[in-house]
Parts: sequence; C-alpha cells; structure tokens
Amino acid sequence: MPDIGAADGRQRVIIEGVTPEVDGGRFPVKRSVGEQVVVEADIFCDGHEVLRCLLRYRCRGAADWQETPMQLLGNDRWRATFSVDELGTYEYTLVAWVDHFLTWRHDLARREDEQDIALALLSGAALLEAAAGRASAADRKRLGTYAKRLRATGSATEGRALGADADLARLMDVYSERRHASEYERCLCVTVDPQRARFSAWYELFPRSAAATDTDTAHGTFADCEKHLPGIAAMGFDVLYLPPIHPIGSAFRKGPNNALVAGDNDPGSPWAIGAADGGHKAIHAQLGTLKDFRQLVKKAREHGLELAMDIAFQCSPDHPYVKEHPDWFRWRPDGTVQYAENPPKKYQDIYPLDFETESWRELWLELKSVIDFWLKQGVRIFRVDNPHTKPFPMWEWLIGEVKRTHPETIFLAEAFTRPRIMHRLAKLGFTQSYTYFTWRNTKQELTEYLTELSQDGSREYFRPNLWPNTPDILPESLQFGGRPAFLLRVALAATLGANYGIYGPAFELMEHQPRGPGSEEYLDSEKYQIRQWDLDRSDSLRHYIARLNRIRRDNPALQGDWSLRFHPIDNDMLLCFSKSHQVAPDEINTIVVVANLDPYNPQSGWINLPLTELGIDPDSAYQAHDLLSDARYLWQGPSNFVRLEPDASPVHILRLRRRVRSERDFDYFL
Repeated sequence: MPDIGAADGRQRVIIEGVTPEVDGGRFPVKRSVGEQVVVEADIFCDGHEVLRCLLRYRCRGAADWQETPMQLLGNDRWRATFSVDELGTYEYTLVAWVDHFLTWRHDLARREDEQDIALALLSGAALLEAAAGRASAADRKRLGTYAKRLRATGSATEGRALGADADLARLMDVYSERRHASEYERCLCVTVDPQRARFSAWYELFPRSAAATDTDTAHGTFADCEKHLPGIAAMGFDVLYLPPIHPIGSAFRKGPNNALVAGDNDPGSPWAIGAADGGHKAIHAQLGTLKDFRQLVKKAREHGLELAMDIAFQCSPDHPYVKEHPDWFRWRPDGTVQYAENPPKKYQDIYPLDFETESWRELWLELKSVIDFWLKQGVRIFRVDNPHTKPFPMWEWLIGEVKRTHPETIFLAEAFTRPRIMHRLAKLGFTQSYTYFTWRNTKQELTEYLTELSQDGSREYFRPNLWPNTPDILPESLQFGGRPAFLLRVALAATLGANYGIYGPAFELMEHQPRGPGSEEYLDSEKYQIRQWDLDRSDSLRHYIARLNRIRRDNPALQGDWSLRFHPIDNDMLLCFSKSHQVAPDEINTIVVVANLDPYNPQSGWINLPLTELGIDPDSAYQAHDLLSDARYLWQGPSNFVRLEPDASPVHILRLRRRVRSERDFDYFL
C-alpha cells in the first residue's frame, strides 16, 4: 500500500499568505499598548463549501485562546482584528474548517425543487442532532427542538426560515464541528511595548554642560540637570536622554575638537568609558553620586519625563575590564590592545570588546548585568551606541531576557549603517531605530524614504525615530540654511514621525558651525569639551518647539506613522502630506502639512487633496486651521493655493475641519 503520509487527508482547508508575519514567523511584530493587530490570510479549500475561519490570540503563558471570527474580504482573503492591552508578548494563529451547517444553509436558500428542499431539511436536521451531541444540556434541548421542527415541516418557506434563524446560527456557531479543522502551521508573536515606544519626543542633554555659570570649565552635576527639567518639560518633551555618565579614562584622552592631546583640565569624551574608580556601573564623580542619579530619575518623572541612558559597550584603556578580563580584548603583536579605528580614523581612547573571545558567555552575562544594574536604579529607556558593531545573537538574547522581566523597557538602536543591518537589529528586539532622515532633504528623498518607513511591510517591526541633528551629526542643511532650515527640519521631524528627537541646546540655539569645510562635526563639540549655553537668548526656538509638541499631543493623527500619505503639489520645492486618525464614529482628526523646502526664497503652489479619504465632503466648504500661526482659511474643493515665506514660518500644519450645519441653521466646523 502506498505511503500517504501521516497528515489527516480530511483537513481540506489551506491557510497561507498570513500577514503580519516577519520572516516566516521567525521574529515578532511590534505594537504598543492599546493598538490593534489586523491579521489577514488567504484561506480556501477544494470545492464550493463554506468555511469558518477564526483568529486565535492570547497573552503568552495564558492557558486558553481567545477567538474572533474572520471576515471574507473577497478572492479567498480573510481578515480579523484583535487589541493588545497588556505589556509583554501576545501569540496569534489561525484555524479554519469546512462548516457543513453554513454550507447547508447557503445551499438551502438557493434550492428550488420541492423534493430537493425536503431532503435538504432532513440533512439539516441530522446536522443539528449531531451538534446537540456536543452541546450542554440546555442547548442540547434547543437544538433538538430545531431538529424536530425541520423534520416535521412540510413547507419549503418555513424550512428556509428555520435554516436562516439567527438563534439557530448562534447555537451552531458554538457547537460547530471542528474535527477536521486546519490550524496554521505557525504560532506568531507580537511584542507589546508601552505607548511611549510608539509616540515620543526626545531631548538630548550633556549633564556636564548643565552648570549655570559663565565659565566653560565648570562641570555640571545631576543637581544642575534637575534645574533644566521644567524648561525641557515646558518644551513638550517626554524623554530626557543623557550621553554616558560613567568615569572617563585619562589614557589617550581627546582634547577639544578631537585633538589627540588633551590638556590637564580637558574632560575627554564620555564615550571613552572607564577609569580607576569604575566602569559601566559607576558614575563620573563630578556628576554626583548614585543617590543623586536616582533623585534625577525621580524628579524627571515628576515633570513627565522618562530618563533615557546611553549604553556604549566599549572601554577606555583605563577601564577595570582591561586588567580584570584581558581576554575580552584583542591584543596586537606588540603587546598592546587593539584600539577602535575606521581607517584612516583612529580612536586610541576607546578599546572595542572582542566578541569572538573564548569567554564570550561570561562577556554576554556581564554586559547584561550592566543593563540590570541600571534597571534597578529606575532606568527604563536605553539608547544603545553602535549596536551594529556587536553580535546579532547577543542582542536577541539580551533584549529578550530584559523584556521578559521588564516588558516596559525601550531600546533605541543608534545604528547609522546599511539598511539590512538596521532592519535586522529592529527584528532582534530594538524598540526604535535611528533613521536616514537626517540626510533626506529634497522632495523626492523625503517622499520615497518616509513612504517606505510608513507603508512598507517593515513597518511591522521597524519603528523610526527621526533626528534632525545629533552630537555626531551637524548636517549640511543646518550649516547653511539659517533659522528657516532649523524651523523646517524640526517641524518635519515632529510631523513626519511619531517618534523624534533633537540634540539640545545646540538645536534650539541653532548651533551651525562645522569643524571645517565638508565636515559634519560641530566646532567645539560637546563630545570633547564642556559648553555653556545661553538658554534665554531671544532668538531661541524653544517656543516654536513647544508649540510643535503641543500640536502633536493635541492631535492623535500625529501620534502614529502608518496613516502618512503624500499629496501632489505643483512645485518641487514644496512638500505636502497628511496624517489622519478616527477619533469617533463621525469624526476624523486630519492634519495636512505643507512645507517650503527652500530656506532662502518664498515658494507657492497648488495642492491637491483626496478629500473623501480625509473625511471631508468634496462638495462643501471646509476650514484649514494653521495650528502654528492660528490662521484659518476657508477652502473649497481638493485644489487650493498656498504660499510660504521661509523667514516667517516655512511650514503650515493645517487641521482640516468639515463644515456642519446645526439645527439653528448656522455653520460651524468640526
């Protein structure tokens, strides 16, 4: 007899083409608390019978599955949705089978021959009697009554009515025969993060530059940072990110502007981590104590700010690891440790760790203990420096272990590297990722890149965080574009992305001098020296930034990425896009942004909006309310004229409000 395999040949339903599914289920998709997971699949079988398809989901570890029916979209494509309401991991899968009752009911409604109908009613009664055998006592009786009525009726009309009975359908739904059901071959996962993972505004601050004095040598402290909290919160930020706060090595310490020789009072780079008084679990003595740090974390939360800590797994030559674990480093033939370099650049003040060491397990455990230590101090957000230079398997293990006990933890990957590496890190567990936005300036560049980030399948796991500047990157657009360029870039970051950040006070004070021609490094960079900032300067952008963040908080459309759509405008120096969010059954929060990409000249043009998609009646007037200037425009139809002066404000952030006629016969805008 031929081998026909172990599979049950009576499982006739095929389930394939499931979305969302990352790399065949190898990696989870990402959501934040309260979001929905929309699951679709191609589900079909041989013949013409009717299928029952269910989406099954549960929190990982729960004993029972919850089930929700899937709806047929057409062409054998099915869809269902579930909400994720708890931090951690959810699981989901699909199950489907031929539903003989639904098939019977479907065919009964189409039968015309009296004899066929009579036989069909008897077949239906048999199906009900079989279901009664699976039912509870009360439902068994009800199903038996329906079966008797089907056997007894002599009327085709009555029989059809019984077959279509809603109560009977509900009963048969509960006790449907699943013996030959097909289950999807994979159990897929969703990582559920806090809402701040989906929507956040980051502010980067060097604590050593926080002292309120007139001298550039006064070293700031955590207590000084506390004095900045009200101002940062008033600008509307909710994440305060500090570069490394650990002891800084003295060997090969860098001087101002990355000079190879440092003076006696030069503080060195915070990323050259480690000295005689400690490494990654210690605090630079001039910043304060561990108690002072915990106080800063506490005070930040009182102002609505979560503190993000820099994690840079690298060492100065003075780090205790170098003596205690010499096998964690690569040694050169001359008996010295291999320092970091990217030829021709050399970083003699930094020793990279050797992840090919025979002691790699011990190294991994030690690095995880660093995260564990700071978790105990109250830190829940980590910005990870150069994760692409460390092994992928380590990150998957480390982040997975951390989130198992602290699912509220957020990891931001600072990996300005090749796309596939950035995406792999996101798949492995990094909650958010830096992007190429910093270098995307033209209409085509912005449209193509942000469409990819918001509409490509990678959005299921890759959460972008848009930064117009960082301590490492002073882009050319900010070097030469003047105030309009700073206004434009922060407005684009804040509206194109639900997550964005700035390096301040350099940004709001429009720091724009590079170290030299063609360089993207700041002159007198805080990476190598203490800076004093005049936060009360009259030309500061802090009020503009505060208004942007208030607009973001007040408009749910700007709190997500997936609704982003670009719209035609007949001028390549103008960019037009929208975001929308259904806030009530009859209300859509719709934001349209028009930006002048030219920092030197006024630009004008005609935009064309898909009004119906945006919840606006194309035949009625509607209001475009500029949330930046508070100006209001009465528009009619999809095509409207705009003009933007770069010196005033290079951006319109327009909330569209549809006209509503009240019972008192006057108009207002919703």
